[in-house]
Formats: sequence, C-alpha cells, structure tokens
Amino acid sequence: MSKGTNGPWQVHTTQTCFENPWVTVETSDVTHPDGSAGTYGVVRFAHIATGVFPVDIDGHTWLVGQHRFPFNAYSWELPEGGGAKDVDPQTSAARELTEETGLIAQNYLPLGRWQLSNSVTDEVAFGFLAWGLKEGDASPDPSEALTVTKVPVRELVHRVRSGQISDAFTVLMVYSALDMAHSGQLPPHLSQLLLAG
Repeated sequence: MSKGTNGPWQVHTTQTCFENPWVTVETSDVTHPDGSAGTYGVVRFAHIATGVFPVDIDGHTWLVGQHRFPFNAYSWELPEGGGAKDVDPQTSAARELTEETGLIAQNYLPLGRWQLSNSVTDEVAFGFLAWGLKEGDASPDPSEALTVTKVPVRELVHRVRSGQISDAFTVLMVYSALDMAHSGQLPPHLSQLLLAG
C-alpha cells in the first residue's frame, strides 16, 4: 500500500500478515495523530455479519449454542452468520436463519447496522427481526456442532439482562427490538410478544 492518510493518521506502509477465506490481518506503520510513530493492526473481514431475532406467534424465539474458540467458552446466541458483501444483508440473514434453525420467515424488519469491534476490525453487522415463521429442516455446517433450542422471548431477555448471554450481536438485536417495541415502531402484536413478561 502506498503512503497516505487515514483521517489524522499518516500511513507509511501496510503489510498483509495473514489471510484466509474469512479474514485478512494487516499491520501498518503509522504516525499517530499526536506525531508519535507506531504500528496499527486491523482485521479485515471478507463478509458482513448477519443476525436474526425470530419471534413466533406464541412469543418464542430460537437460540443457537456453540463453543466459541477465541474465548474457549460455550455461547448461546440468536441465529447469526456471514454473507457476501455484494448480497443484500436480509437475503443472507434469511439463509442463515434457515440453515441454523430450519425456520422460514415471511416478514423481516431491520433492527440496525453496527460496527462490532471498530478499534481493530472493519466488521459490519446487520440485524433483523423476523416473524410469520414456518418450521422446516435445518442444514447447519457440520463443523460448527450447533445446538438449537426454542425458548420464550422473556427468557432470552432475562438471559441478556442478567449477563448470561454476552454475545454483543445478540445483545444489540434484543435491546434494539425492545426499544422499537417500547417506542411503537413495531406492529402491535409483535410489541406485545416482546414486552410480555
């Protein structure tokens, strides 16, 4: 990469340290905004992140459990995955929902677009609320060893508020959906399901 600027940073050189089909790790020799020399590392993602908060007519949702390698810990999350940058995020989210849970949703509503860790990555996440659900067969990637469970929405909210669920993407989707329910931005029946209990 040629010399240039990145906002208040002066960028002198950039090298790729590692690359696979999912991420590229770069290091740049820089001059910090205060004039000091340094090195900045960035993880660049090949795909966007997508997530879905599915809600059925009885006020249930689906959680996906898996062991997360970076933290060496088991994590319960809403259905999440990746999508190509040139594909509509809702299309990728719908695919992930069906792959992980077997669910097909008639309705989607955007919950937000977020930068999950913008100090060291360029990952962008798109979350959706989904309803009008039809259950089918899941087809997850066998290497992921997923566990899927159906729980009341109020239980999910409790787990998020109590810190039992700490996945940032799940937490963002839950609080965004609750905020939209409180502020009248959702169909009334959805607001009732999200706020019940």
